Amino acid sequence: MLTYPQIDPVLIRIGPLAIRWYGLMYLCGFAAAYGVIRYLVARRELPLSREKISDLLFYCVLGVVAGGRLGYTLFYNPAFYLGHPLEIFAVWQGGMSFHGGLIGVAIATVLFCRRQNLPVLLTGDIVATATPIGLGLGRLGNFINGELWGRPTDLPWGMVFPGGGNWPRHPSQLYEMLLEGVVLFLVLFWMHRRKVPHGMPLFSFFLGYGLFRFLVEFVREPDAHLGFLWGGATMGQLLSLPMICLGLTGLIWLVWKRANR
Repeated sequence: MLTYPQIDPVLIRIGPLAIRWYGLMYLCGFAAAYGVIRYLVARRELPLSREKISDLLFYCVLGVVAGGRLGYTLFYNPAFYLGHPLEIFAVWQGGMSFHGGLIGVAIATVLFCRRQNLPVLLTGDIVATATPIGLGLGRLGNFINGELWGRPTDLPWGMVFPGGGNWPRHPSQLYEMLLEGVVLFLVLFWMHRRKVPHGMPLFSFFLGYGLFRFLVEFVREPDAHLGFLWGGATMGQLLSLPMICLGLTGLIWLVWKRANR
């Protein structure tokens, strides 16, 4: 097995102030997303100034935080938060849902497009392509924190995580970093380089993330307070199924639309 690197989750500590690797990953993700969005806005000829790009990113940040937190409370621990509603606002204690954050970003992007009179599909293509960078960095942050580890394994790259028992586990955070982050970004970015029809990167994001997350969940340890749900599926798999269906439906619709021009 491989040795877990035991990286201190706190990068810098100045008195009571602590700067954590996980928070730094978020900041780097948003900064990288801004650069990607600027590049793609120019390449795909979306009428958006630099100032408006900053506004779009601000909308997306609000959507990630609000949607991610509300999604976690509704999908993963509704009973607790119904009894302790003020704890919903304690985001510093952790607890964010990607699928909730995705819904938040989708709503924020649609609202932004309506206010700025922008094409929703093309804007969604660009936002979706910038998203995997933050996803990959976020999973790296999970790995540094020693959280969200995988199930026990006897494979040679298994790791013993702090708090995960004395047996090697899949480093599922790294699997997700590579698939949902690196691979998905490269595929979507390549689509923009080829200037594919509007909507194809967006629906490919839904399909690609859904499939990657669904597959990795087979080796990822389910949330302790949820365990396995219907048919032995995890919550992550159940929430990924609508993404897969939406991605497939959208891509089929685009193909049908082009064939009937």
